[in-house]
Order: sequence, then structure tokens, then C-alpha cells
Amino acid sequence: MDSILLGFQEVMHWQVILALLLGATAGILVGAIPGMEPAGGMAIALPFSLTMEPLPGIILLLGCYGGAWYGGAIPAILIKVPGTPVNVLTTYDGYPLGRKGQPMRALSIAYSSSFIGGILSIMALIFLAPVMARFASNFGPPEYAMVMLLASVSVILAHHQNIPGAILTFALGAFCGTVGFEAPHNTLRYTFDQTWLIGGIPMVPMVIGLFALSQAFVLLETKNPPKVPKDISGTGRFVGLFEVFRYRATVIRSSLIGLVMGLLPGVGEFGAQFLSYSLARRFSKKPEEFGKGSPEGLVASEVSINACTSTVLVPLLALGIPADPLMAMLLAVFMIHNIIPGPQLFVEHADFISGLYISLFLLNIFVMILLLAFTKYIVKLSSITPRVIGAAIMVLGFIGTYTQNFRLTDAFFTLAFAIVGRFMLKNGVPAFPMVVGLVLGPMLEMRLKQSMSLSQGDVTIFFTRPLAALFLAFAILAVAIFTWQHLKHSKPKTQTAGPS
Repeated sequence: MDSILLGFQEVMHWQVILALLLGATAGILVGAIPGMEPAGGMAIALPFSLTMEPLPGIILLLGCYGGAWYGGAIPAILIKVPGTPVNVLTTYDGYPLGRKGQPMRALSIAYSSSFIGGILSIMALIFLAPVMARFASNFGPPEYAMVMLLASVSVILAHHQNIPGAILTFALGAFCGTVGFEAPHNTLRYTFDQTWLIGGIPMVPMVIGLFALSQAFVLLETKNPPKVPKDISGTGRFVGLFEVFRYRATVIRSSLIGLVMGLLPGVGEFGAQFLSYSLARRFSKKPEEFGKGSPEGLVASEVSINACTSTVLVPLLALGIPADPLMAMLLAVFMIHNIIPGPQLFVEHADFISGLYISLFLLNIFVMILLLAFTKYIVKLSSITPRVIGAAIMVLGFIGTYTQNFRLTDAFFTLAFAIVGRFMLKNGVPAFPMVVGLVLGPMLEMRLKQSMSLSQGDVTIFFTRPLAALFLAFAILAVAIFTWQHLKHSKPKTQTAGPS
């Protein structure tokens, strides 16, 4: 009870309230603008969040993250263009429903579904994070090393469309993490006598370049804005909240799928959405309506997306391991403020954790209110010329990068990673593993060294300690299953020739 009261004291500060409003607004705008992604919005906000206190800084990023999933439904429903990549299935039923003369009804269902998924996700976070933290309190260096290995494997396998590209970018990110001063041995690695490399490859320029400026290049190359409906009037804006509960079974099933998928590194919203939509259609009383404007299909899609948004924080808070690049950005804010995620976080910073939980509830409420009140104005953003948006992102990105440390080299890093990110986008090479590699690579290296020191160089320590062996077995099993499935599907089908 005391921690809850302290949490309210943390939240009732003008910086936190301002961060809630700015984060919610920024997230909605990022989602409502076609071509933008949450990663790009968070990348731009990252350097500004580092200048704030810990809780406001984290809430600003979480607002960009969570609000984007809400806002992404707007262009998906109105113009059949997903506001974020995970809103693809929202177009299947949201757009046809909007075309039937009920765009506001479709938007209301999407908002309400997202809100329910978001609230349930926070409740799951409150329950699961301390449980996982207590479990992780028994971890030593070998266990942490194998958990990080499992997380790395999961992130790579999640990009099954281009596994070689994912391995390459992860390895490149991990290599970037080795540049600079190596604390345990007090040595310099890969600096080539350049003083500006002593601090290593900074994360902020990397994420701004890879995710914000690379998207800006794409927007600068886009000439014509999409055509947005002028009139979105129709059924009342509050009708969706009541209509969602007509599909209680779908809500419960999609929520559970989203909650579980959020815990799995590299899976998240994509996996949750597709599985939820498929099962909703399978168990629906009217499966033939799916893809033609089914409210149930829209509910399944949006609930599952937002059910992931808080459970994805569980591995970060309890283990200190980011499940994706977006959580890696949050980890940077934690580390800058000397708040170390892990089992001790819930003991040493109980007031901060309570404040975070309360802020997440308020964030979802703020987003919902903003959308219900200002949708008719927000939709106009979808018709802004993409080149204008791209130019604005470019300016904000470089300003954010430079003002963090006032170093020109950071701006050059940003430009270099922007060019690399544009190349990746053009050629279908995933950029996400690079950021995860930058964060997890050094952490994995440190834990491996600690494990080897603990065992005096005996690698069997990873097999003789039960938990470490279990995590290693999961990693090997995941690789084996993926390899078997790949070989099975790639095996050429032999055709038997009949008599001529």
C-alpha cells in the first residue's frame, strides 16, 4: 500500500503529466501518419527523454510506443494503408466496414478494442513482472548468459523471411558494441587511435539513423499524399465500446494470445495479431464475413496488438533483457539514470515501479480521450504531403542527435546509419537485430566472461547448472525446429512421369 501511495506521488508531478500528454499525442500522430513507425517516433524522442527525470523520460517513450498502435488504425480503416506495420490485418475488416458508410463506427471499435487490450496488458505486467523477478533472483552469470543467448536466437528467428540478413545485422550490432573502452581489462578495442571512438558506437545516433532518418528518406521520395475521406461521420463515436463486448470470447482469446506473445522476444505484435485473427475466424459463427467488414475480425486484430504493449516490458523489468529494439531504447533511459532493471529493481525502486504502473493506466486513458475527442482533426494528418513530414523528421532527428552531447561526430554517425538503414529498407534486410545486437552483445560477452571466470575456464558450467542448461536447450531446440521446417518446405517435390 505504501508503494502505491509513493507511486501516486511520483505521478503527480508536472513533468510526468506533461510527458503523458506529449507521449500520447506523439504516439497517435506517429500512428496516424502513413510511412511512420513507432521505432522512428521513439528514436526522435529518445535524446529528449534522456534530459528528463527517469519516470517522465520512460513515459514519453512508452507514449510514442503505445499511442502509435492506437493511431495506426486510423489510416488502416480510412485509406487501407496501415499506420504501423502491425496494423495490416486491421485493413482487412476495418476498411470494408468504413466503406459501408460507417467509418466512425469502425474507428470506435478499433479504439475500444485497443483500450481493453492495453488495460489487460498492464494488469498482466503488474502480476507477471514481480513473479519473474523472484524467479530470476536465483540467476547467476551462466543463467543470464543463456537467457541472453535464447533472446538473441529468438530475435533472429523472428525474421524468418531473411535469416541470413538478421544474423548479419545482429553480428554487426554486436561488433559495434565491442568498440571503445573495455572496462574489465582497461583496454581499447577497435578505436584505431581515434579519440572519438573511445566511448564506443553510441546507441542514440544508431536508432535515429536506422529508424527515423531512413523512414524520412522514403517519405522524401514519395510525391503524392493518399486521399482521405472528407466525411467520417456516421454511427456515434462511443458505440464501439459497447459493441466490443458482444464478442467476449474473441476478446478473451485475443487478449491471452497477445499477453503470451508479448513475453516472447522477437515475436510480439506481429505473431499475436496473425494468430488471433486466424483463431477468431476459425471459431466465429460468421467466418464468411471476415475480410468483408466483420467487427469481430477488427476486434481480434486490435485487442491482440495492444495486449502485447505492456507484457513486452516484463523481460526488461525483471531480467534487464530487451525483447526488441524498442525496449532497448527504454533500457538506455534506465541505464543513463542508473536504474538497473532486474530482480533488485522491485526492491530498490518500488516507488518508481508503482509510478510506472499508474502512468501506464493513465497513458491508455489519455490516448482514448484524445482519439475520441479529436479524431476528425487527426485524420487530416494522413493527407499531409509525405515530403513535408520527411523533411521535418530529418530536422528533428539531427537536432536530437546533436543536442544530446553537442558532438559533431554523433551527427556523422546518424547520417551513416541513415544511409545503412535506407539500404536495408530497400533490400529487405531487417534493421531491428542490429540494435538488439548492440545492446545484448556486450551484455552477453560480459556474462560469458564472468561464467568462465567462475568455472575457471570450464565450459561445462552451462550444462551442469540446471537453469542454464534448460535455457541453452531451448535455444538449440528453437534453431533445430526452424531448420527442420525450412528443410521440409524447401525440399523439391519429385514428379513421377507417366507413360507417354
